Amino acid sequence: MKTKLRKLPVWSWFWFILGALYFVLPLYATLDFSLRMQRDTLSLLAYQKSFADPDFLSSFLFSTVVAVVTIFGSILLIVPTAYWVRMRLPQARRIVDFITLLPFVVPAIILVFGMIRIYSIPLKIPFTEITLISPLTNSALGTDILLVAGYIVLSLPYMYRSVDTGLRAMDVRTLTEAGQSLGASSLRILLHVILPNLRSALLSGALLTFAIVVGEVTLASFLNRPAFGPYLWLLGQHRAYEPAALSFISFLMTWAAMGIIQFLTGGQEQAAGAH
Repeated sequence: MKTKLRKLPVWSWFWFILGALYFVLPLYATLDFSLRMQRDTLSLLAYQKSFADPDFLSSFLFSTVVAVVTIFGSILLIVPTAYWVRMRLPQARRIVDFITLLPFVVPAIILVFGMIRIYSIPLKIPFTEITLISPLTNSALGTDILLVAGYIVLSLPYMYRSVDTGLRAMDVRTLTEAGQSLGASSLRILLHVILPNLRSALLSGALLTFAIVVGEVTLASFLNRPAFGPYLWLLGQHRAYEPAALSFISFLMTWAAMGIIQFLTGGQEQAAGAH
């Protein structure tokens, strides 16, 4: 019996190589440019100067903390919402999908100006002079709260779809009914049954949220917060090689985070049975 030779997917390899070059060549050009701070030689001088700048570490740590808070805030908001919509309100699914897509339509500049306009005035009881909440923009903590809230809005399309995809991959109703039959409350089911099965989805959404927060410029600039995005943008206005070095480092950090997620979730399928 003759064995049929498997046809090589020539066009598949062609498009794969073309796509790889589309991403690799700009990355290589950025790396090569960042190494040419000294004329006629390759050196790490741009990286050394970037790491030596105290504003680099402070801005990156600030964005990292804000990203972590944003991720936890997004999880607290989206996971119960997506779970409730899937279990109790399936007819509201299209409405929730539409709301979570609004950040793609409403520019960040409109969002930040709206936040500044609303939260720069005190909240008072009508017809009295009693102030319930002072303007959030009057303090660093209040402004940070606005910044986190804005980032949660920007991360809605990514985090919600990651969670929704994770919920589709499991039998939510069966898991919930099994937990209820054992006397577990809705909160306990959500914490001990649903969340563990959403680990891969939450890690994917967290990665995208982290990338958004670290690279975002508009909200942090207009709210005047010392974030990494505005720092990188301002650095690019006055220098050439250091921004290229920091951009390359940011890219490596993103790929490192993706590798960590693959390591933590690789080979593990989300459970469809009971815990």
